[in-house]
Amino acid sequence: MLSRQGSFPYLLGASTVALTVSIHPAPAQDLDLGTIVVTPNRAPTDRAKVGSSVAVIDRREIEQQSLPVIVEYLDLLPGVSISSPGGRGAEGSLSVRGAPRRYVKTLFNGIDISDPTNTQVQTSYQYLLSGGIERAEVLKGSQSTLYGSDAIAGVISLSTLGDIEPGLTHIVQGEGGSHGSLGGSYGLRAADDRSKLSLNLTGFRTDGISSAASGTERDGYENLMFDVNAEHVFSDVFSVFGSALYIDAEAEFDNDSYVFPAGVFNPPTDNLTATNLSKQLAGRAGFNLDLLDGRFRNTFSAQTFDLKRSIAGTTFDGTYEGKRYKVDYQGAYDVTDWLTIQAGADYEKQKALFPEGAFNPEVNADFNIAGFWGEAIATPIENLTLTAGIRHDEHSEFGGHTTYRATGSYLFADTDTRLHASLGTGFRAPSLNELFGPFGADPNLTPETSFGFDAGIEQRFLAGRLVADLTYFQMKIDDLITYSGGYTQLPGTARQRGVEASLTYAVNDWLEIGGAYTYTSSVDQNGDRLTRIPRHAIALQASARPAEKWLLSASAKANIDTLDGNDFELDDHFLLNAKLAYKPTEDTELYLRAENLLDQDYQTVRGFNTPGLSVFAGFRARFGP
Repeated sequence: MLSRQGSFPYLLGASTVALTVSIHPAPAQDLDLGTIVVTPNRAPTDRAKVGSSVAVIDRREIEQQSLPVIVEYLDLLPGVSISSPGGRGAEGSLSVRGAPRRYVKTLFNGIDISDPTNTQVQTSYQYLLSGGIERAEVLKGSQSTLYGSDAIAGVISLSTLGDIEPGLTHIVQGEGGSHGSLGGSYGLRAADDRSKLSLNLTGFRTDGISSAASGTERDGYENLMFDVNAEHVFSDVFSVFGSALYIDAEAEFDNDSYVFPAGVFNPPTDNLTATNLSKQLAGRAGFNLDLLDGRFRNTFSAQTFDLKRSIAGTTFDGTYEGKRYKVDYQGAYDVTDWLTIQAGADYEKQKALFPEGAFNPEVNADFNIAGFWGEAIATPIENLTLTAGIRHDEHSEFGGHTTYRATGSYLFADTDTRLHASLGTGFRAPSLNELFGPFGADPNLTPETSFGFDAGIEQRFLAGRLVADLTYFQMKIDDLITYSGGYTQLPGTARQRGVEASLTYAVNDWLEIGGAYTYTSSVDQNGDRLTRIPRHAIALQASARPAEKWLLSASAKANIDTLDGNDFELDDHFLLNAKLAYKPTEDTELYLRAENLLDQDYQTVRGFNTPGLSVFAGFRARFGP
């Protein structure tokens, strides 16, 4: 059966294996199972009926690679790219289809975890450890119709409550290795016929590397992350759910680069004291009420997010405090067996405290935004699924804004060929910093807006063991907000376009391979290329079971033709990671893994270091039914 948790439902007893859109292939024995995705329609949906482009990472892939931070898995997906000014813990950048992270909505168990105090409202992905993550979905394209502000380029949803066996299970993992790195996690899973619970405590620390390429002082990183997620079914009509997240992280960093005088690049330098500190506390709770024999489904939820971050050891020291409160309703009514109508409403309030500095006073600011939306999901004929939706938001500062979205998917059953397409609009509301912050704020700013579409073809061969997908995408962003002595709205249009291709092949019962290629053209309002977005990106993955108790897995990422600041061309690079695991029993694993196996000397941000060849050893054990 399927369970939902409001605007972000979760799977209960359904397959969570990504067959076609992830570059991680599924095992041959699972190929007859459908892939259920949640984010495209805010409800569990067979991926074969989804017109939007969505990529999936499941727990199986996370365990095969054992990387400590979830963003390192996202980097292997088509259309996603990562750059980082240093090693783990550095405040890196994420882009989806050539659009920076301020255009990406991020949810953790349905909770919006973006930072209201940042220059733009965006998520610090370096603090999200992978220890308890069961599933990640990346929905690409403008999605404000279902998700409101910030979902211009897409939505990333992370969940910790997956399919749980009845009984009580304990999961322990530990790892240590290069750069003084040490990590570990404890997970508890509990379930019966009415309830299920996931609890995770994950820690990671490293001495790190020098973030500045010209420096010698190491920049360390420590992070403790706790999450819990649970639901209980009282009856066929009523159920409740709740989740919580706590993050306590500290990351050292170096001085940034600058260009002065004009055209002269001054590289980053060591800073022996500069430190970012972040504490995040978030929670969400609600209930489901199903009426009319399940045809009329209702979900009510409330969430809160509290963040305190500090900068220490620089000339810009201070503590920033941000809060978000949100209430949400979502309803769905099955009009017929081929038509479902969904509708919802939400209200959100954001607050931020900007600290007093040498050149600025303390600032307290807030705004609120309310939205309501509707969507129709129709299957008028066999193998054809269409959706259409519209949303209107009212913001306390700039007034109203309306967005829309439509998708389609059609399967030619005789040839196992599926056509899929989507189009939609989006918006990014100005942040509290842009509207009211201490440096150059403008309360008259209006939202950035977008229009985008994608269209593709998916083809299955060899009874579904070989799956190929090719998608073209295009997006434009207007009313751009920029900083030049103060925040201002720019004329002109930023444009992103490109192609995503993926291939997965379950060769036999012991070998699986997958690959993805992304071409991205991303330019600003002047036609200049955006920085740190590779024009060509290639990702490869493979896993082999050469013997009953052995598993060899590998992943690789190549970035080609990437610019950074003043048209400086970064070196192309090819990163190879590998892991060799031995399983003495079905529930225990010992492993050795290596990162940057070819010891590439490369940068993703000009003037900042990246780790060379690194080796780690670890274990994983499961105790329970």
